[in-house]
Order: sequence, then C-alpha cells, then structure tokens
Amino acid sequence: MKKLSCGFTLIEMMITLAVFALLLMIGLPSMTTWLQNAQIRTSAETMQMGLQFARAEALRRNVPVRFQLVDSLAGGCALSATGTSWVVNLGDLDVTGACDAAESEDVDPRILQKRSGAEGTPNAAVESAGDAKSLVFNGLGRVSPAFAVLPITRIDVKNPAGGDCQENKGRMRCLRLTVSNGGEVRMCDPAVDPAIYINDPRLC
Repeated sequence: MKKLSCGFTLIEMMITLAVFALLLMIGLPSMTTWLQNAQIRTSAETMQMGLQFARAEALRRNVPVRFQLVDSLAGGCALSATGTSWVVNLGDLDVTGACDAAESEDVDPRILQKRSGAEGTPNAAVESAGDAKSLVFNGLGRVSPAFAVLPITRIDVKNPAGGDCQENKGRMRCLRLTVSNGGEVRMCDPAVDPAIYINDPRLC
C-alpha cells in the first residue's frame, strides 16, 4: 500500500509567499495612512485630556490652574504655540526653563501633570490660533483673561509627515481642539462639510 506524503511542495510554498507579498504591497499604503492618522488622534486626545484635567483641577481646588504648550520638557523649555508637549500647573506661573521639575503641589512651578509630544506621536504637529501659548482656568472652570492676555482658543493637530489634511484634499484626518470662554473643551474634524452633515457632532 502506497504511503501518502504530508506537507507542502516547494511550488505551493512559493505561490503562497507570492500571494502574501502581493496582499502586503496592496495593504501597506492604507496601513501607513492609518498609523499616521493614529498619531494625530493620539496627540489630540492626550491634549484634550490635559485641558480637561486642568479645568477639573481648577474647579476641584477653586484656584487658578494653567495649561501651557511648550517646545520640550527639558530644563531649557520655552512656551510655544507649535509645541506638542504640555504642562499643567497650579496658579499662573510660567514654566519656562523649569519643565523638567518634578510633579509637586508645593514646589514652584507646582506642576500637576505634563506630557512630552515625543511619546508615541513624534510626527504630530500642533498650531495654536493667534500664536497663543497658554490659558488659565479659574475656580469656576472658565477661561480667565486676567492671567493670559491671549488665551488658547483653538489648537490644530496635523501630521505633515503623512501628507496634507483631508480638507485640503490630502489623506490625513487632521483634528482641532476648541476651548470656549466658559471652559468647554471640544474636539472636532475640520474636514466635515457643514453643508452635507448639518447636525454632525464632529463639525467644527
């Protein structure tokens, strides 16, 4: 009785590898776009959480709490309207040159929370409207103009490494954060057309 052989032939393995390589080449551009878009969303969501945390702490403590965009978390940091890193601290102190300080409620600049833009979102780019670099929430959770002459009202999060934004016919789904005078922090999608999606919650 003839014994049946098990396994794959060399030709079958080569065909399988060729099909797998073809599928990989077809899906790679979509995967790359998805990964680049994920960096935008991660950066925007983290920044939104930072703003909401600052507001919540101001309400909880009934004291001013400041959110600041900075160029890095190093000792020589500076406020920057295009900074992807941010710092939340008690009071209205400017954290310039002290972003490397440990989180502490007692030692100036009394940093409560901070995040580096290099963590998981190295390609994300930020642009704050009007060159605004910080804002202060007062004890009522509202944006206080007394502490910042030009408070942050809008932050656009993009990814130039991945291409243009969808509103400019590109592939990147750029996002926008808005902060109202009442302190409401909202994330929206500038590519959503208000003429088509009238009541869409993603509208800016």
